[in-house]
Amino acid sequence: MKMKMQFSVLCTAAVVVFLSLHAVQAKDLRTVTEPKNPATCASLKATSGDESKTIQAALNSCAKGKAVELSSGTFSSGPLTIPSGVSLLVNKGAVLKALPNPALYDLGAKTCGTRDDVGVGCKPFITIHGATGSGIYGQGIIDGQGGETMTGHKESWWKIPESGDSAKENQNVPRLIQINDSADITLYQITLKNSPLYHVATSKTNGFTVWGITIDTPSSSHNTDGVDPMGSQNVTIAHCRISTGDDNVAIKAITAPSRHISVLNNHFGAGHGMSIGSEITYGGSDITVSGLTLDGTTNGLRIKSNTFRGGLVSGVTYTNVCMRNVEHPIILDMEYGHHVTGNLTPEFRDIAFNNVKVLTTGTYTFDGLSDSRPIQATMNDVHIKKGSKWVTSHAKLSGTWAEDATGTACGNAGNV
Repeated sequence: MKMKMQFSVLCTAAVVVFLSLHAVQAKDLRTVTEPKNPATCASLKATSGDESKTIQAALNSCAKGKAVELSSGTFSSGPLTIPSGVSLLVNKGAVLKALPNPALYDLGAKTCGTRDDVGVGCKPFITIHGATGSGIYGQGIIDGQGGETMTGHKESWWKIPESGDSAKENQNVPRLIQINDSADITLYQITLKNSPLYHVATSKTNGFTVWGITIDTPSSSHNTDGVDPMGSQNVTIAHCRISTGDDNVAIKAITAPSRHISVLNNHFGAGHGMSIGSEITYGGSDITVSGLTLDGTTNGLRIKSNTFRGGLVSGVTYTNVCMRNVEHPIILDMEYGHHVTGNLTPEFRDIAFNNVKVLTTGTYTFDGLSDSRPIQATMNDVHIKKGSKWVTSHAKLSGTWAEDATGTACGNAGNV
């Protein structure tokens, strides 16, 4: 009993300290709580064939504040658009599959399902654009069918990068969910899998909650990022489990700044880790990552950019992170993709690592551009495995860390 009381007191104190710090440090400025499923306006049962028109008609006629429910069975569909204020609810036991027919997604140039120099020839499977208060809910599955043979082709979406003569050509394949110029969008509990490209991406969106979702896609799939907030602010990604073939989460700033972002109590399996960049031209700031477990990712905590896509990354705090079987637990790289250069200058400063534990050996990289603009990072209570490798260039590191990590398991989140 005494030991439990001591643990409880210490744990409570730690929580108070953390919440106090969290209140004044980088984070989503909203008060975010667990979402609730909206009431339904229509309930659909799966039949057979292409059900795009049926689902889209239901979405278009649904009252704001309510959701179209896919109640049971396997639905096959082409591209869908979720209107403003309306949601899609995929029930437990229901599966929504994206038909692997490039013609359905083509934007007019007949390049979807091919490779070219641009790679933007397909519309997404699900689009939310110019919307407020829309979302995707439910304990069902949305399957992008990235590994299925495309209609009229001999290969899958994922195999497109392996065909053709030029390694520089880009794949024209659909993203699973794309959210543009929107506000107060929610993804809750849904399982996403097998996206041909990114699973979830936003652009210029203010207010985005991703809570309790699962992304489960093979590690061999190409460019299948999990959740990518791009040029967005007031974002919370919480209580999610993400395994995929590329970045588990990647915060980017291609068309606008990305800021006030909270990544809380998540578990990452296969993938390229918790990333910021490489496209960070408009800057990334006020970012909190806390309570994160990474088990088997290629990279752990990564900030990447270069002189072609560079910008300022600042006010980033990593707290209560545990890693195992991660090849590169921490990698801050201003020369990501050494063959890509330009006239922009990446800057990484005010980066803090607090209470980080790494249970297996790995390589720690801090690769800046010059001594005049070094990487600036602080470490506090960082424990890594003895025998790890350090690669540093043009970096100013302060604080404390030690090669004294012990144990074999992280638990469910962070160091819990």
